[in-house]
Amino acid sequence: MRFSPPPIRRTNVTLLPMINVVFLLLIFFLLAGEMRPAEPFPIEPPEVRAEAEAEGEFTLWLGADGTLVFRDLQAPEGSDDSALMAALAEAQAGYCAKNDCAAQPPNLLLRADRSLPASRLAGLMPHLGALGFGRVDLIAASVGGAP
Repeated sequence: MRFSPPPIRRTNVTLLPMINVVFLLLIFFLLAGEMRPAEPFPIEPPEVRAEAEAEGEFTLWLGADGTLVFRDLQAPEGSDDSALMAALAEAQAGYCAKNDCAAQPPNLLLRADRSLPASRLAGLMPHLGALGFGRVDLIAASVGGAP
């Protein structure tokens, strides 16, 4: 007895639609995802606490246009800040004559406008560090709006 081989059934099922869906999903996740380098080490960003009042012996104001103000002296952006820094150093010397600055250096409060360019603030910090303040506190507003 002779048996014939079973007939081969051809189906019209193709893999092309499934491949298309896989590639579309791949493109979607590439476009929707955010690719960034891994953080080199974990950090904790600073927090603003509304209940903690900043304390300092001196206050320096820095406007949005870069104008620097200490007491009644004003130095616009691009001008020489040396007269203002000299007045700040003189006020610090007067404070240190009455108080022991070697044990407890005075603190400086820096009130800067939020739209101030960071380059202006970064350029000012070495000058303030050279004056010998114990700490420079940048005044920030909390989420609720209270300084």
